[in-house]
Amino acid sequence: MNQQTKWSQFGTLITVFFFWGFVAASNDILIPVFKKAFNLSQVQSQLVSFAFYVAYTVGSIIYFVISKLAGGDVLNKIGYKNGIAVGLLISAIGTLLFYPAANSGSFTLMITGLFVVGLGFSLQQIAANPLAIVIGDPKTGSQRLSMAGGVNNFGTTIGPLLVSFAIFGSVSTANTTASIESVKIPYLILGALFLLVAVFFKFSSIPNKIDLEGVAASEAESDSKVLHKPSVFQYPQLWLGMIGIFLYVGVEVATASNLPEYMRQHLNTPTDKVAPFVSLYWASLMMGRWTASVGAFDVSAGAKKVLSFLMPYLAFIVFLLANLIAKKDISSFYVYAFVIVAMIIGDILSKGSPARMLLIFSSMGIAALIIGMMTSGMVSVFAFISVGLFCSTLWPCIFTLAVAGLGKHTNQGSSLLIMMIMGGGFISILQGAVASDHLLGIQQSYWVGVACFLYLAFYAVRSKAILKSQGIDYDVKVSGGH
Repeated sequence: MNQQTKWSQFGTLITVFFFWGFVAASNDILIPVFKKAFNLSQVQSQLVSFAFYVAYTVGSIIYFVISKLAGGDVLNKIGYKNGIAVGLLISAIGTLLFYPAANSGSFTLMITGLFVVGLGFSLQQIAANPLAIVIGDPKTGSQRLSMAGGVNNFGTTIGPLLVSFAIFGSVSTANTTASIESVKIPYLILGALFLLVAVFFKFSSIPNKIDLEGVAASEAESDSKVLHKPSVFQYPQLWLGMIGIFLYVGVEVATASNLPEYMRQHLNTPTDKVAPFVSLYWASLMMGRWTASVGAFDVSAGAKKVLSFLMPYLAFIVFLLANLIAKKDISSFYVYAFVIVAMIIGDILSKGSPARMLLIFSSMGIAALIIGMMTSGMVSVFAFISVGLFCSTLWPCIFTLAVAGLGKHTNQGSSLLIMMIMGGGFISILQGAVASDHLLGIQQSYWVGVACFLYLAFYAVRSKAILKSQGIDYDVKVSGGH
């Protein structure tokens, strides 16, 4: 197996990661637009996010069921490249529904369109995450997933700005009444892009088949230790990792979604002034992922050290520029440059090992939440926002550890992990419930996030031991470098 990263294939693959971020963050623009245009309650307006995220779970279940009925994995039958192309076509169909939905003023049809877009994304995710790991050395797979995640977060940074501009004509316009008609044009353009990229994928050099058993064997020190279980659920690294993904997405989404209410109650921050802080939270994920992706580059150790310091600040500059374009005051964010240093130190200490990084960053996440709960003012706000830095690389760490050694069950494992994205909805609701004044209150509700991080720290230690018993030790493999 070629141990070098195949950059031309990887460059094609990450286009879909960009789309996932672009659409997911753009949903935040649609929520207030739909709420005003359709006279929705706050709960009803959240159906925009719910329809989109639950589609990942439904899509994964459909994939799992079809694979069982077909007597074999769907992607192994139709091919990985074809699977992503089909996923893009499904998403394109979803965007087309925005046209009749806008013309008829149907909220139900609008969220149905978003649900179909999400269904397509679920198939793309199931295929793309394992591909990112195997396009090159599986030991640096988590770093390639971090790089792909960084591209995803670039999409989350510019998506809301572009969609807002397309819907409102300019960032400053607040005419949301007539905007339902203008929603259809940007989404039709997005649909056309999905179709173009589907054709591009079809004729690209991305592999249609992966030798998953070969990958499992190459990960292990000895083929005699590789497990060949009849069921994907007999691999403890997977089902423990499923809980990990559920809680990780949960703490990531809940920390951000409860931040505006915390700032309203404790800092009297008006809603229109909260957006840049939420934006910084998601940009923090981009900073961490750009930094963690450095290990995937085939450059000298010295160059990697330099890039480890440059990449997060480059992402920070992207955030500042995006908010300048949106005419936001950025002067209060300069101090965050010092907070980024903590993440860089954690990245250096991890030495590229997914288990070690998961343990270090989960511990830092716990520390950030506790500081946020024990302080006040902007110190607490930046402490809560910094959770984005420490969540940034957890997806690739958990994903890599959970699918390691699964062999022919890798795709089923991948679909089960994608299914657990629903944690974002459930943990947010849980934290929202305990945030009520007669329970913990909004500031102390972040203990929910602490509990999530504690499990992730446990998974870091446990998965390392499980994989070592199967002859897979990422610490030995990765610390050897390129």
